[in-house]
Amino acid sequence: MQPNILWICTDQQRYDTIRALGNEHINTPNIDRLVREGTAFSHAFCQSPICTPSRASFLTGMYASTVHGCANGNDYWSGAAPLVTKLLADGADYDCGLAGKLHLAGAHGRVEPRGDDGYRVFHWSHDSRDQWPEGHAYADWVQEQGHVLADLRKDTASLPPKLHQTTWCADKAIEFMNEDREDPWLMSVNIFDPHGPFDPPQEYLDRYDPVSLPDPLWGEQDVAAHEKLGPVDGVGSIDLKDAKEVTAAYYAMIELVDDNVGRMLQALEDSGQREDTLVIFTSDHGELLGDHQLVGKGCRFYECLVRVPLVCSWPGHIREGVVSDALVELIDIVPTLLQLAGVAVADRIQGRSLWPLLTGASEAEDHRAYVRSEYYRALNPDVPGREHLQGSYGTMIRDRRYKLVCYHDREMGELYDLTADPGEFNNLWDDPASSQVRFRLMKQSFDALANAVDIGPKQVTQF
Repeated sequence: MQPNILWICTDQQRYDTIRALGNEHINTPNIDRLVREGTAFSHAFCQSPICTPSRASFLTGMYASTVHGCANGNDYWSGAAPLVTKLLADGADYDCGLAGKLHLAGAHGRVEPRGDDGYRVFHWSHDSRDQWPEGHAYADWVQEQGHVLADLRKDTASLPPKLHQTTWCADKAIEFMNEDREDPWLMSVNIFDPHGPFDPPQEYLDRYDPVSLPDPLWGEQDVAAHEKLGPVDGVGSIDLKDAKEVTAAYYAMIELVDDNVGRMLQALEDSGQREDTLVIFTSDHGELLGDHQLVGKGCRFYECLVRVPLVCSWPGHIREGVVSDALVELIDIVPTLLQLAGVAVADRIQGRSLWPLLTGASEAEDHRAYVRSEYYRALNPDVPGREHLQGSYGTMIRDRRYKLVCYHDREMGELYDLTADPGEFNNLWDDPASSQVRFRLMKQSFDALANAVDIGPKQVTQF
């Protein structure tokens, strides 16, 4: 029953970037294959629209606020809960490896410090830049190929795909998967793309014409709406022309990711391990990409930021060709993996196993009535260079029909009827006719926040 686990996690990839799931403007044949050979979740949500809090969540199965992982650029990982890799290594003898990002602590200008994370193999590369004098495994690999990363980065468009960080991540994954071993393995492939600065190799960029791409979700009321909500941390404004050019580059980066997904799948087949391996494809959070005249990530909770790809494939064990519209959270991955490995799921883990959905034992309505996402001063304005930021606090709750966003440092919030307004243009926060909906969701959100508090180990008092 214990499968190998190939866990591919891109960075900043929104949910609507897979051809097999409806985007006819992007080429993703290998991810499409995973969709055909597995189960895709069309409504999977990250627990924070920014890197570190999201990763702290999906690597522990707990909300970022529960495990003190709310900051993006924190000095160290709190270790408030064990990572799933640690639980699998200790509890089921999994051999765990990583290539790419971890980002449970800040890595700007330094190599990210590690805790007891359960990884035996650890090829660390926070991103593709050359800003670490030592400890940057990708830069070291480039040098081994006879090149200097700083020189290659002078013209990123001409950087050969075979020397790209995405390709390096796949190379290291293939090396790890092909090692001789008796125990099951887990490989975390944490690719930096399609994160900004949106710089794909030119041969990939040439495949996408910005003019032919559809416009982002763009409304005349966007600017006034943002002014009413107040300053937002992290994101930037963008005009329509630039948004479409960014989209072309973004899609090109995803196509390079897709090619390397194909290489990893081929390596599994060539080594005879495909039938024994659960493949997970997901991302830590999304990207605005011009929607609502914004670009980047930060303290907003539009669908493009909090809704991400999630595809699971394990031939012979998981339903194939299924697209589930269940409301799921990325913290649900941890209990799923623990269940498959035969490791006990601690009571404090807040995720819910996806296995019943993956096998058809339960329907969408049986999983979650709502999903949550949170942002608590993730971009700390006390950090040098961030003085212009607000240090915002925000929470989101979303059910089948409605989404409520509370900004806890200001009076205004957001309420959307996603059935009538899937583009999230008509804010019903001040609509008298929606007051009961707003109250219901606020109470539900407050209850969920209270229930997410980790009260510590159970205690028995003897009298």
